[in-house]
Amino acid sequence: MGFYAEQVVPRIVDVACGMKEAQTLRRRVCEGLGGEVVEIGFGSGHNIPFYPEAVTQVDAVDPSDVAWKLAGKRLAATSIPVTRAALDGQSLPFADESHDAALSTWTLCTIPDAAAALQELRRVLKPGGTLHFIEHGLAPDENIRTWQRRLDPLEQRLFAGCHLTRPIVELLTDAGFTITELDVFYEKGAPKPMGADSLGIALSP
Repeated sequence: MGFYAEQVVPRIVDVACGMKEAQTLRRRVCEGLGGEVVEIGFGSGHNIPFYPEAVTQVDAVDPSDVAWKLAGKRLAATSIPVTRAALDGQSLPFADESHDAALSTWTLCTIPDAAAALQELRRVLKPGGTLHFIEHGLAPDENIRTWQRRLDPLEQRLFAGCHLTRPIVELLTDAGFTITELDVFYEKGAPKPMGADSLGIALSP
C-alpha cells in the first residue's frame, strides 16, 4: 500500500462515514447486537456510539493504523471493551464458534476476497449467531448497474480497492448465511451508483 492508501484514504473515509445519514443507518444496523461481537472493517470506530448495552466485548478487525488512531476519542468515550484484535478479515485469529454476533458496515466492498471473509465470519460465529450488515454494492436497477460498471475502476483507484458492483445478497447466501431481515435502498444524499445499500441480518447455521 502506498502513501495515499495508507494515510489519505482513512481520513477521507473517516469524514465521509461520519455524515448524519450514515449515523442513522449505523444505529439501525447495530440494533439487537449483544454478547461478544467481531466487527470487520472497524475503521475509525463510527459504530461505537451505537453499540447496545447488551454488547459485552468487541473484537475490532481493520488493517489501518491511521483509522485506529482516529478512533481514539470514540474508544475513550465508551464503557464497552473494544480490542483491536486482527488486521485481516480474510483470516481471523479466533477460535471456531467463539462469537455471538458480527458487524460489517460498508466493508465487503473493499476486502479483496469478500467470500473468504464471510466464510471466516461463519467459522467464528456460534450456531445461530447473527451477522448485522450494511453494505453498498450492485444496484437493483439495471440502468444504475451500467453506471456502476463504468465507474468501478475509478472507484477502486480513489478508495483503495472499493468495488461498486459486488452482489451483497448473493455473497452472503453463497457463504451459507440465511438472510432473515433485508432492506435494499438508495442512500439519501448519495449518487445512486455509490449509494445502493443492503441493510439486514444474516443467520449463521
